[in-house]
Amino acid sequence: MTIVRTKEKGDLPIIAVIGGGSWATAIIKILSEQNVRIQWWLRNKDDAEFIRQYGHNPHYLSDVQIHKRKVRICTNMVKAVEGATHVILVVPAAFIGDALTHLSAHHLTDKVVVSAIKGMLPGKNLLVTDWMEREFNVLPENICVIAGPCHAEEVALEKQSFLTIASAAMAQATHFAQLMTCRYVQSSALDDVYGVEYSAVIKNIIALACGITHGLGYGDNFQAVLVSNAMQEIKRLLDALHPKDRDLSASVYLGDLLVTAYSQFSRNRTFGNMIGRGYSVKSAQMELNMIAEGYYAVKSIYEINSRCKVSMPIIEAVYRILYEKAPPGTEMGQLKKMLK
Repeated sequence: MTIVRTKEKGDLPIIAVIGGGSWATAIIKILSEQNVRIQWWLRNKDDAEFIRQYGHNPHYLSDVQIHKRKVRICTNMVKAVEGATHVILVVPAAFIGDALTHLSAHHLTDKVVVSAIKGMLPGKNLLVTDWMEREFNVLPENICVIAGPCHAEEVALEKQSFLTIASAAMAQATHFAQLMTCRYVQSSALDDVYGVEYSAVIKNIIALACGITHGLGYGDNFQAVLVSNAMQEIKRLLDALHPKDRDLSASVYLGDLLVTAYSQFSRNRTFGNMIGRGYSVKSAQMELNMIAEGYYAVKSIYEINSRCKVSMPIIEAVYRILYEKAPPGTEMGQLKKMLK
C-alpha cells in the first residue's frame, strides 16, 4: 500500500535526514524552502552542537545558513526518525549499516525511505534500496531515490539545478519531488528505480576513469570518447540486469554522468586524477578526506558483471588499476584500443 502523506491543518510534515556531509547539508537547504519540520541526524556530537549554536555545518558547505527554527539537530537515531513521514539516507554506502545500527524494522514502519546515496554496499554488492528492503522490510512502493546532475556545491550557491525522484509508485515519487522543488531546484518523477540507481553507481566509476586519464595527460577529445563509450557500458549492464524501455539520454542518466565526469566539484574525478598522477589508493583517500563512492562501486559492479558477462572494458580497467595495482598508463593504453 502506497503511503503519500498530506499535511493536516496545523500539523507540518516531519522529514528526517540521516548524514552530516555536503549532500545532506544541501538537501537540508532545499527542504528548508518548504513548510516542513526537519530532524537532522549527525554522528559527531561536536558537529551537532556547533550547528545548534552557530547555524552552519563546520566541515561541509559552511556558507549555508541552517534554518534553526525548521531544523532540529539530533545525535540519537531513534529520536531523529520518530514521527517522520520521510527518512532520507545521505551517508556513504560503505557506512550505511553502521549508521542504522540502532534502528529496526518497526522504526521505519509506515515511513517513506529515500535514498540519496549513489553507491553500493561493499561486499554485499547490493543497492541501498535492495538492502533496505531486506534488512528493514521496507516495501518497494515506500522507497524513493534522489538522483540527477546536481552537485551540492552548486545548490549551496543557488545555481539552477535539476533532480529526479524515482519510485516504483509514481504518486510517491511525485509527492516527494514537490518537496524537493524550490526556486533554484526543479524536481521531476520517474518509475525507473533500478535504472536510476545503477546509472548513479556506474557514473561515479566513469568519473574516476576520466580523472585517471586527465592525470595521465589525456585531453578532452579522449574523455568525450570515454564518456560516450561509458553510456554503452551502462546500457549493456542495465539491459542484462533490469531490461526496460528507458531513455538514457535523459538528465538523470546522461546528465548525471556528464556533470560527474567533467565537474571541478566531482570527488570521484578528483580521486581518479590523483591516481593518474601516481598517488596510491591510500594516499589519494587520505588527501581527498571524503568518500569517493566509485572506489567501492567498481568492485561491486565488476563482481556483478562476472555473472552477466557483458562488455565493460572501462569498468574492468578501473578495477585492475585500483584493486590489482595495474599501472594506470598501461591500462589506459590498452583501453584506448577498445574504444570507438
